[in-house]
Amino acid sequence: MNGGGDGEMTLAFDLAALQELADPERVFDDARRWSKYVGVVSEKPTYVVTNFTRKNRIRQDFFSGPRGKAESLESVGEQFDTPRHVYVGTTEEDEQLADDAGWEFLPIEDAAEAAEWTLADDAEDDADEPEQQRDDWP
Repeated sequence: MNGGGDGEMTLAFDLAALQELADPERVFDDARRWSKYVGVVSEKPTYVVTNFTRKNRIRQDFFSGPRGKAESLESVGEQFDTPRHVYVGTTEEDEQLADDAGWEFLPIEDAAEAAEWTLADDAEDDADEPEQQRDDWP
């Protein structure tokens, strides 16, 4: 997934994919190190995306606005001319959408593993583990 640090990639996250991450702000900051442009694509109303990105302190280079994901990927692909366009999503429909738009598709689980990002479920599992008890403590 690493774009080689050359900034030659446009990376689009589906909003649902970002919502599966434990720390979306850190993910965006990390992705900026090896992507030229990073943004969010969603079919949700603009205010939903804006609220999520503000809450998580995400500064995006683009977002889908009031259009659907397919139109957004097409528009972003035309506006942001980079050698690679990668769409991080969650479903088979997202994969088909990426293929139709001429984008590479990466499931969020694979992206998280490759970039060492923590999924929210993994973070919750870690929090559920009981704290280790010291044998030498009364």
